[in-house]
Amino acid sequence: MIKNKNIDHLKFLVSALPEEPGVYQFFDENDTIIYVGKAKRLKRRVASYFNKVHDSAKTNIMVRKIVDIRHIVVESEEDALLLENNLIKKHQPRYNVLLKDDKSFPWICIKSENFSRVQVTRHLIKDGSEYFGPYTSVKMVRILMDMIRSLYQLRTCNLSLSKEGIRDQKFKVCLEYHIGNCKAPCVGKESKEEYEQTIQDIRNILKGNIGSVTSHLKEKIQELANDFKFEEAHLIKEKLDLLAKYQSKSTIVNPSINNIDVYSIVDDEDSAYVNFLKVVNGAIIQAHTIEMKKKIYESKEDLLLLAITEIRQKIFSTAKEILIPFELELSIQNVRFVVPQRGDKKKLLDLSERNVKYYRLEKLKKGDKSLKQSHSERIVETMRTDLRLKDAPVHIECFDNSNIQGTNPVASCVVFRNARPYKKDYRHFNIKTVVGANDFASMEEIIYRRYKRLLDEGKSLPQLILIDGGKGQLGAALNSLDKLELRGKISVIGIAKKLEEIYFPGDPYPLYLDKNSETLKTIQHLRNESHRFAITFHRQKRSKAFIVSELDKIEGIGKKSVENLIKKFKSVENVKNAALADLESELGNSKALIVWKYFN
Repeated sequence: MIKNKNIDHLKFLVSALPEEPGVYQFFDENDTIIYVGKAKRLKRRVASYFNKVHDSAKTNIMVRKIVDIRHIVVESEEDALLLENNLIKKHQPRYNVLLKDDKSFPWICIKSENFSRVQVTRHLIKDGSEYFGPYTSVKMVRILMDMIRSLYQLRTCNLSLSKEGIRDQKFKVCLEYHIGNCKAPCVGKESKEEYEQTIQDIRNILKGNIGSVTSHLKEKIQELANDFKFEEAHLIKEKLDLLAKYQSKSTIVNPSINNIDVYSIVDDEDSAYVNFLKVVNGAIIQAHTIEMKKKIYESKEDLLLLAITEIRQKIFSTAKEILIPFELELSIQNVRFVVPQRGDKKKLLDLSERNVKYYRLEKLKKGDKSLKQSHSERIVETMRTDLRLKDAPVHIECFDNSNIQGTNPVASCVVFRNARPYKKDYRHFNIKTVVGANDFASMEEIIYRRYKRLLDEGKSLPQLILIDGGKGQLGAALNSLDKLELRGKISVIGIAKKLEEIYFPGDPYPLYLDKNSETLKTIQHLRNESHRFAITFHRQKRSKAFIVSELDKIEGIGKKSVENLIKKFKSVENVKNAALADLESELGNSKALIVWKYFN
C-alpha cells in the first residue's frame, strides 16, 4: 500500500464516493489540483490508487502528495470524458497528460453576404458564415484555395454588394476584372444565380463531394457544345481535368466509404502520438498527428480516448463511425467504434498507423539531431575561439606514448569528430625505430607514420593535432610535420599534465584555460582517452611478453608446450599454482615434472 500521512482521511473520502460515472480531482496540501481523471465507477477507480504500490514511480509520488479528493457525478462515461478533457485544459494539473497541440488551425470560410467571398481564417466568428475545416496542414489549405481560384472567378473586394447598389451603378470594375480573376458581379456582369452556383460547387468541393461538381461541369460542357460554344466548353474541360487530378491524388480507398474518422496511437516511456484521418467519399480530406507528454503512467486506451475527445471537439467532427486499432470501453451517442480486420477500412487504419510511426520517428530524430548538433557545434566553435584557430576543429587527433623503463614502447592515436570520440578511427602504434625510453623520438616517429599514411591514401587530415606533453613533445611532432610539408596546414598544440598548460608552436608562454571551460574539458577528455588507449595496449603487450619470457626460461619446455599450458590454465600464475597431476594431464609425466620443479 502507498504511504500517505493522510491515508485515513482519504479512505474515508473514498468510502463516500458513488459507483457512478464521473470525474475525480486530486488536491495537494496547497489546495492545488494535481490530477484530474474520469471513471466509469468513481469509487472503484479512485480506491485503486491507494490499495497497491504502482509500477510507475511517478504515480507513487503523486499519490503521496494527495491531501483531498473531490468529484463530479455525470450522466454517462462520454460526459465524464468531455468534462475531464475540459478540466485538464483549464487547470493543466501537474500529473496529467500535456497535449502539445495548442495552435489554432486555419479554416476556409464562405462569408454570409451577398455574392459571398471565400477566405482563409484562423478565427471563427458567429455571423452566419460557413466554416470548413479546421485544416491541420497549411499546405492543404493553399492547394485547395489555389484550385478554387483556378476553377472559379470570385470577388475578393470588401464592397457591400447590395441589390440597390448594383442597380444604381454605385460600383466600378477593378483590376481583378480586367485580368480575368473576377466576373464583376458589382456591375451586373454576373448574375446572382450564376454566382450562387459557383459557391455551391465550392461548398461541395470543401465537403469532399467532388462527384456532384464534376457532374455539373459535364452537363455544362454538353450544353455549350450543343450551342457550338467550343472555346467556353474547352475552358470548363480544363477545370474538369484539374478536379480529376486533385481527386486522383486524394482518393485511396473505396469511394463508398463516407464520413468516417480514423485514429491510431503509438507511445513510449515519455510520450504518446495519435494520428487522425478524416475520410469523405473515399478521400482523405484531413490528416493530423498530436503529441501527448506523459506525466504518470496512463494506458494507451485512456490516452487514445483523451485524444479522440480533444480532436473531435477541435474540428467539430460529426462522423458516425470511428476506426480504431483496439477495443475501447466507451460508447458515444450516435457513434460506432470499429476495429477493422480486413478490406479498405483496414487499409485506412494501416495508413494511419504508418503515419503516426513515421511522425514519432521524425520527432525523435529531429530532437536527437538538434540536441547533439547544437551541443557539439557550440563546443567546436568555442574551441576555435579559445585556441585562436583559423578553422573550427571538427576533426581532432590526440597522441600519447606509453612505456615502462623503455620496455615495450607503444603509442596511441585517438580521434574526435564534432567534439565526440570517433572510436572507429582510433589507432595503436608499435614503436619500431626507437630503442629505450625516448619519448621525443617516439613521438616524432608516430606522427610521421600517421600522416605519411593519410597522405599516401588520400584521406582527410585533421584541423587540430593535440600532443600529450610539453614543449619537447610538441617540437618532436613539428619535426615530422616539417618533413611532410604539413606545418602551417594543420594546427598543433601540446598540453602539459601538471598545470594543464597549453603550448603553441613558437610561443614560449603557455595558455591557461579556465578549469570550467568546455574547451579545456574537451582537451582533457581527448588526453585521458589517448592515455587510456595507450596504457591498455601497453599492458596487453607487456602481459604477453611476460608470459613468453617466464615460461620460455624453463629448459626442456618448447614453444608448443608453452602454448598448450596458457590455453589450458589461462595465465602463468595458474600454471605456477597448478598441481603436478594437472600438469601431467596436459604435458605428460616428464615435462610436467620439469615445470613443477621450476616453480616449486
